[in-house]
Amino acid sequence: RHGLMVVGPAGVGKSNIYNMILKSLCDIEEKLGGMKHSDMRMNPKAITAAQMFGRLDAGTGDWHDGVFSALWRLAVQKTRKQDGKKAQSVWLVCDGPVDAIWIENLNTVLDDNKLLTLASGDRLNMTENMKVCFEPENLNNASPATVSRAGIVYVS
Repeated sequence: RHGLMVVGPAGVGKSNIYNMILKSLCDIEEKLGGMKHSDMRMNPKAITAAQMFGRLDAGTGDWHDGVFSALWRLAVQKTRKQDGKKAQSVWLVCDGPVDAIWIENLNTVLDDNKLLTLASGDRLNMTENMKVCFEPENLNNASPATVSRAGIVYVS
């Protein structure tokens, strides 16, 4: 799966689960001479949808990436082999409550298209070394369509 959700109340160790998995993968890959694994975290509920995905400046027509779209572009760069450097595995982690507005914008990321579509018209493909992860307390605001697209682990 390229979309993962670890769901449970604050303080039960959701972040520790992700950190332990990433550390274990790094330790294994280091012994085998494989790729590095890292994560990039953000709290999507702490910002507006425009700050998350980006916005078009009405005056100039310039596109300004949001936090998530900027992280996405950086993750795509890191997961591709460049200039003799090995590709990395990158997990984008959205740590915070699920909001019906921004989570629905990620349905094409979570389905088989693996595609982030921005209001600018940019269509950014997910690479095979990327994962999108979520750490919500619950999935009350997620639609069945969104929930069905991700692997889910409940922690209590």
